Amino acid sequence: QLQASGGGEVQPGGSLRLSCAVSGRTFHMGWFRQAPGKEREFVAAINWSGSITYFTDSVKGRFTVSRDNAKNTVYLQMNSLKPEDTAVYYCAARRNWGSKGIMGVLNNYDYWGLGTLVTVSS
Repeated sequence: QLQASGGGEVQPGGSLRLSCAVSGRTFHMGWFRQAPGKEREFVAAINWSGSITYFTDSVKGRFTVSRDNAKNTVYLQMNSLKPEDTAVYYCAARRNWGSKGIMGVLNNYDYWGLGTLVTVSS
C-alpha cells in the first residue's frame, strides 16, 4: 500500500515536503503529478538505496527526493515552488530499477497511491 501526504496551499517561492508511506516489500519509487486538464507526468524517482535519483527538467535544482527505509517513507522536498507546480502529486512503486526513460513512464509502475493536492498561489 502507498499513501501520499503533505500537500497543501503555498505561496510562490514557498516550500512543501510530501511524504509517501510504503508498506510491504522493498520498492523503487517514483513521484508523478497531474495538473488540471493535463496528463499525469513524471517528476522524480529514487532507487531502493537512495543512491540514484532522476528528475524531470522543470524541477531540477528545486526538488529533491529522498527516503528513510527504516521508516518506510519516501520524501519529495519541493522548494521555490511556482504556480505551474500546482497539481495532484502521486507516489508510485516499481519492483525493478531502470533508466530514466523507464522510471519516467507511469505505466511501468506496479503500485500507485492516492494523490495529494499541491496548490501554489498568491
